[in-house]
Amino acid sequence: MPGRGKLIAVIGDEDTCTGFLLGGIGELNKNRKPNFLVVEKDTSVTEIEETFKSFLARNDIGIVLINQFIAEMIRHAIDAHLQSIPAVLEIPSKEHPYDASKDSILRRAKGMFSAEDFR
Repeated sequence: MPGRGKLIAVIGDEDTCTGFLLGGIGELNKNRKPNFLVVEKDTSVTEIEETFKSFLARNDIGIVLINQFIAEMIRHAIDAHLQSIPAVLEIPSKEHPYDASKDSILRRAKGMFSAEDFR
């Protein structure tokens, strides 16, 4: 994609996706596939995981934002993703506050540094 940056993808509840779509992140790729998934109570874990993996495979996506409570459903897939791009960021939702102890990316980053690195 010469001349264009990478997209942000969102996997989230209706409020989260609506907010980001109103902010202008909504795009369709050349195959008419959106860069977001609205997870509702009847959305299967398989569908969430397949969408997550499809976002990772797309070369036009640079960041994947996922509500933390949804990330917990597919934690194994998130933990298996080791590349830096696309970056996977867990975000809070209106109903579920952010819990840093559950964020595997943050735990991985903390393991890279020691207390002496910050002195």
